[in-house]
Amino acid sequence: MELLAALGKWPGAVLLQQHGTAYLFVNASHILGIALLIGGILSLDLRLMGFFPSVPVAVIAPFLSRIAACGLGIAVLTGAWLFTVRPVEYAGNAAFLWKIGLLLVALVNVAGQHRSAAYSLAMTGVLSPSVRVRAFASAALWLSVLLAGRWIGFL
Repeated sequence: MELLAALGKWPGAVLLQQHGTAYLFVNASHILGIALLIGGILSLDLRLMGFFPSVPVAVIAPFLSRIAACGLGIAVLTGAWLFTVRPVEYAGNAAFLWKIGLLLVALVNVAGQHRSAAYSLAMTGVLSPSVRVRAFASAALWLSVLLAGRWIGFL
């Protein structure tokens, strides 16, 4: 608990605590990161589930993966910064804990998808059941992370 309380006193946290405009910009950046992540990953997941078959996976997958990765980076960095505003409260918030847990599961799913031989085969246009299932799980997990994040403010 002492470490968490100390996080709330570092200069970045104090900046956000004392200056509403700074908080506004960091929060807006967090939302931008989420938008890039969800927009990129859902578009790719839908294609990997078999929707929009006229669009080659090999053409859109690298671009959408990079967009989602940039969004993830922005969301994680700004989310960690926002966490420092009230770290003790957030660490005890059930929705926050769900969000972190779901985020970790979603990241494991992404790693599994990208490392699978079936995903490599998907780049040729052959969508195996395992790629489709992982894509569905990905969409469900990332939307669950989003919902858990919005739920934080209600607990």
